[in-house]
Amino acid sequence: MHTQTVRVILIRDEDTTTDYDLALVTTDLATPVAALVTRYAWRWSIETTFAEARTLLGVGQARNRSENAVRRTVPFGLYCYSITIVWYALHGHHPNDAADHRARAPWYTTKTDPSFADMLAKLRRVITAARFLPVTPGQPTDAEIQAVHQAWAQAGLQHTA
Repeated sequence: MHTQTVRVILIRDEDTTTDYDLALVTTDLATPVAALVTRYAWRWSIETTFAEARTLLGVGQARNRSENAVRRTVPFGLYCYSITIVWYALHGHHPNDAADHRARAPWYTTKTDPSFADMLAKLRRVITAARFLPVTPGQPTDAEIQAVHQAWAQAGLQHTA
Protein backbone atom coordinates (compact mmCIF):
# COMPACT_ATOMS: atom_id res chain seq x y z
CA MET A 1 0.00 0.00 0.00
CA HIS A 2 1.29 3.45 -0.92
CA THR A 3 0.85 6.46 1.28
CA GLN A 4 1.47 10.07 0.50
CA THR A 5 1.14 13.14 2.65
CA VAL A 6 -1.59 15.54 1.57
CA ARG A 7 -2.70 18.95 2.67
CA VAL A 8 -6.37 19.76 3.23
CA ILE A 9 -7.46 23.37 2.87
CA LEU A 10 -10.92 24.22 4.19
CA ILE A 11 -12.42 27.36 2.71
CA ARG A 12 -15.26 29.13 4.45
CA ASP A 13 -17.31 32.12 3.37
CA GLU A 14 -17.72 34.67 6.16
CA ASP A 15 -21.51 34.54 5.90
CA THR A 16 -21.87 30.77 5.90
CA THR A 17 -23.48 28.82 8.71
CA THR A 18 -21.50 25.64 8.03
CA ASP A 19 -18.00 24.79 9.13
CA TYR A 20 -16.63 25.15 5.61
CA ASP A 21 -17.88 25.60 2.03
CA LEU A 22 -15.09 23.97 0.04
CA ALA A 23 -12.35 21.47 0.80
CA LEU A 24 -9.25 21.37 -1.38
CA VAL A 25 -6.92 18.39 -1.11
CA THR A 26 -3.44 18.62 -2.59
CA THR A 27 -0.14 16.78 -2.55
CA ASP A 28 1.61 20.14 -3.01
CA LEU A 29 2.97 20.84 0.45
CA ALA A 30 5.14 23.84 -0.42
CA THR A 31 2.90 26.29 -2.28
CA PRO A 32 1.26 28.96 -0.11
CA VAL A 33 -2.46 28.52 0.56
CA ALA A 34 -3.45 31.66 -1.36
CA ALA A 35 -1.62 30.43 -4.46
CA LEU A 36 -3.34 27.03 -4.26
CA VAL A 37 -6.77 28.65 -3.97
CA THR A 38 -5.92 30.88 -6.95
CA ARG A 39 -4.84 27.84 -8.98
CA TYR A 40 -8.13 26.15 -8.15
CA ALA A 41 -10.09 29.26 -9.17
CA TRP A 42 -8.25 29.46 -12.50
CA ARG A 43 -9.05 25.82 -13.18
CA TRP A 44 -12.74 26.14 -12.29
CA SER A 45 -13.91 27.43 -15.71
CA ILE A 46 -12.09 24.56 -17.44
CA GLU A 47 -13.73 21.97 -15.20
CA THR A 48 -17.13 23.60 -15.74
CA THR A 49 -16.60 23.44 -19.50
CA PHE A 50 -15.80 19.72 -19.35
CA ALA A 51 -18.80 19.01 -17.12
CA GLU A 52 -21.22 20.95 -19.35
CA ALA A 53 -19.81 19.38 -22.51
CA ARG A 54 -20.41 15.93 -20.99
CA THR A 55 -23.89 16.57 -19.60
CA LEU A 56 -25.34 18.87 -22.27
CA LEU A 57 -23.58 17.71 -25.45
CA GLY A 58 -22.75 14.10 -24.56
CA VAL A 59 -19.02 14.62 -25.09
CA GLY A 60 -17.18 11.46 -24.13
CA GLN A 61 -20.26 9.24 -24.26
CA ALA A 62 -19.92 7.98 -27.82
CA ARG A 63 -19.42 4.27 -28.33
CA ASN A 64 -16.54 4.56 -30.77
CA ARG A 65 -14.50 1.60 -31.85
CA SER A 66 -11.95 2.84 -34.33
CA GLU A 67 -8.86 4.66 -33.09
CA ASN A 68 -9.48 7.73 -35.29
CA ALA A 69 -13.06 8.06 -34.10
CA VAL A 70 -11.94 7.88 -30.48
CA ARG A 71 -9.35 10.60 -31.09
CA ARG A 72 -11.79 12.87 -32.92
CA THR A 73 -15.01 12.62 -30.94
CA VAL A 74 -14.11 14.59 -27.81
CA PRO A 75 -12.33 17.42 -29.70
CA PHE A 76 -15.32 17.66 -32.07
CA GLY A 77 -17.68 17.93 -29.10
CA LEU A 78 -15.54 20.68 -27.59
CA TYR A 79 -15.54 22.49 -30.97
CA CYS A 80 -19.34 22.31 -30.90
CA TYR A 81 -19.27 23.76 -27.39
CA SER A 82 -17.04 26.62 -28.58
CA ILE A 83 -19.08 27.25 -31.73
CA THR A 84 -22.24 27.50 -29.64
CA ILE A 85 -20.68 30.18 -27.44
CA VAL A 86 -19.32 32.11 -30.44
CA TRP A 87 -22.72 31.93 -32.20
CA TYR A 88 -24.43 33.19 -29.06
CA ALA A 89 -21.95 36.05 -28.62
CA LEU A 90 -22.24 37.14 -32.26
CA HIS A 91 -25.87 36.41 -33.11
CA GLY A 92 -27.91 34.94 -30.27
CA HIS A 93 -27.36 37.25 -27.32
CA HIS A 94 -30.13 39.56 -26.26
CA PRO A 95 -29.81 41.82 -23.20
CA ASN A 96 -33.06 40.43 -21.76
CA ASP A 97 -32.00 36.76 -21.92
CA ALA A 98 -31.17 36.45 -18.21
CA ALA A 99 -34.31 38.36 -17.19
CA ASP A 100 -36.42 36.12 -19.44
CA HIS A 101 -34.86 33.07 -17.80
CA ARG A 102 -35.62 34.45 -14.34
CA ALA A 103 -39.25 34.97 -15.41
CA ARG A 104 -39.49 31.32 -16.54
CA ALA A 105 -37.64 30.04 -13.47
CA PRO A 106 -38.29 32.41 -10.55
CA TRP A 107 -35.99 30.44 -8.23
CA TYR A 108 -33.06 31.93 -10.18
CA THR A 109 -33.38 35.27 -8.41
CA THR A 110 -29.73 36.21 -8.79
CA LYS A 111 -29.11 35.00 -12.36
CA THR A 112 -27.38 37.85 -14.21
CA ASP A 113 -25.73 36.09 -17.16
CA PRO A 114 -26.86 33.28 -19.44
CA SER A 115 -25.31 29.87 -18.82
CA PHE A 116 -24.08 27.54 -21.54
CA ALA A 117 -27.35 25.60 -21.13
CA ASP A 118 -29.25 28.83 -21.90
CA MET A 119 -27.10 29.46 -24.98
CA LEU A 120 -27.59 25.90 -26.22
CA ALA A 121 -31.36 26.04 -25.66
CA LYS A 122 -31.57 29.28 -27.63
CA LEU A 123 -29.49 27.84 -30.48
CA ARG A 124 -31.75 24.79 -30.62
CA ARG A 125 -34.85 27.01 -30.73
CA VAL A 126 -33.34 29.09 -33.55
CA ILE A 127 -32.39 26.00 -35.56
CA THR A 128 -35.82 24.45 -35.06
CA ALA A 129 -37.57 27.68 -36.09
CA ALA A 130 -35.35 27.99 -39.18
CA ARG A 131 -36.28 24.47 -40.29
CA PHE A 132 -39.97 25.33 -40.33
CA LEU A 133 -39.89 28.81 -41.83
CA PRO A 134 -41.92 28.98 -45.04
CA VAL A 135 -39.28 31.11 -46.77
CA THR A 136 -37.05 29.32 -49.28
CA PRO A 137 -33.71 30.83 -50.17
CA GLY A 138 -33.55 32.60 -53.50
CA GLN A 139 -31.77 30.94 -56.37
CA PRO A 140 -29.00 32.89 -58.12
CA THR A 141 -29.72 34.18 -61.58
CA ASP A 142 -27.66 33.14 -64.61
CA ALA A 143 -26.03 36.60 -64.63
CA GLU A 144 -24.99 36.24 -60.96
CA ILE A 145 -23.52 32.80 -61.59
CA GLN A 146 -21.62 34.14 -64.62
CA ALA A 147 -20.27 37.08 -62.54
CA VAL A 148 -18.97 34.67 -59.88
CA HIS A 149 -17.31 32.49 -62.53
CA GLN A 150 -15.66 35.54 -64.08
CA ALA A 151 -14.42 36.72 -60.67
CA TRP A 152 -12.94 33.28 -59.99
CA ALA A 153 -11.26 33.26 -63.38
CA GLN A 154 -9.77 36.71 -62.86
CA ALA A 155 -8.57 35.79 -59.37
CA GLY A 156 -6.90 32.68 -60.78
CA LEU A 157 -5.18 34.65 -63.59
CA GLN A 158 -3.98 37.32 -61.17
CA HIS A 159 -2.72 34.70 -58.75
CA THR A 160 -0.64 32.86 -61.35
CA ALA A 161 0.74 35.98 -63.01
